[in-house]
Amino acid sequence: MQAAFPALPELAPRRRDGVVEFPVHHMRGGTSTGLVIYEAFAPADRALREELLRHLMGLPLAGTRKGNRQITGLGRGVPTSNKVFFAALESDGTPRLVSTLAQLASDTAAIDWNVNCGNMSAALPLWALDTGLLVRPAGAGRYETVIRNTNTGVLAVARMAFDPAGRAETAEIPGVNGAFPAVDLSLADPVGAKTGRLLPTGNRTDQAAGFTVSCVDVAVPMVIARAEDFGRSVHDPVDSFDTDPALMETLRRVWVAAGLAMGLAGRDGRRLTAEDLARSETIPKVCLVGPPAGEGNIAARYFTPQAGHRSMAVSGGCCLAAAALIPGTIAHDVARGLEAPGDAFREIPVDIENPAGILAAKIEARADPDGLALRQAAYTRSTQILLRGHVPLYRASPALEAALLGG
Repeated sequence: MQAAFPALPELAPRRRDGVVEFPVHHMRGGTSTGLVIYEAFAPADRALREELLRHLMGLPLAGTRKGNRQITGLGRGVPTSNKVFFAALESDGTPRLVSTLAQLASDTAAIDWNVNCGNMSAALPLWALDTGLLVRPAGAGRYETVIRNTNTGVLAVARMAFDPAGRAETAEIPGVNGAFPAVDLSLADPVGAKTGRLLPTGNRTDQAAGFTVSCVDVAVPMVIARAEDFGRSVHDPVDSFDTDPALMETLRRVWVAAGLAMGLAGRDGRRLTAEDLARSETIPKVCLVGPPAGEGNIAARYFTPQAGHRSMAVSGGCCLAAAALIPGTIAHDVARGLEAPGDAFREIPVDIENPAGILAAKIEARADPDGLALRQAAYTRSTQILLRGHVPLYRASPALEAALLGG
């Protein structure tokens, strides 16, 4: 059995009443929920690791089960509440967190390992402090840690502030009722997270399945199109998109064509086929945009891509914010009131109207002949621990039990 957490020695894999139980933190980061798991406790074998996730989150153990409600696990049906981070520590002189995201879907055993999640990333520093894997100095002050994401290779710096009693400073964010521990995150050098290029096709606009789109890769690859080109207002309720099967099928054709044009590949480096892209839960993201209705700079309806997001993912928000600063892109054409990048790096705020309110992103950039030179993207989220404890794995295979308990 692996060593327990320094601060929570009671949380380690165990057998109780003949059933193997696995320790988890059920957490919220931004507007997403899911689990954070200590990677040292998880099986090294990918197949067993994925079996563990299916038990924990209530997925089918094999194949597809339409209408699965995840009532046997901790998943909540929608993509934003079907996320699991495996986390660990590494050091290059200073300890830093290493994160690997598994994105799950309610009705399939397949698990997507292709992208990061900016919202759930906000949960990682609180998790590390709660478990004792990281220790902050006593008293008031700011605490900072670096997070390296293995899905994308992007480094993020997370900062939290604490009062003299050790209580975290709080923030309120759109889509979350109330103030909770605040986390400031900045993504360092997020350009080309999956493709290596700001504009993966080399163009500021392309044609995809008969629609004009912009393909941009900042933190996550995204396909951006005007909502009005699909006969919709960007301010329509998000549920009205999900319940329009003709629209969703049209969007699927668009993201498949755009994904092929971008040359998107899986985590193993293999180019994704049209079939892969059609069923992808993570890449490319899709964003329908239009002019703002209120105080924002641009309005958006964001897709994961299989479902409409109830707010705006922060990784996608950073991508859209960067796209809005690139002349000639669709995002730039519909945006209003943005500062233009100059010859020197400076931080430019971009406010994105979404179903939950406004996502405030800050892009540190300067003008560049290729479109934009981007140093970092920053945002503020809140986080909380929903529950910490053990999940009994009633149907664990003998191989999984042996891997978790070391025998």
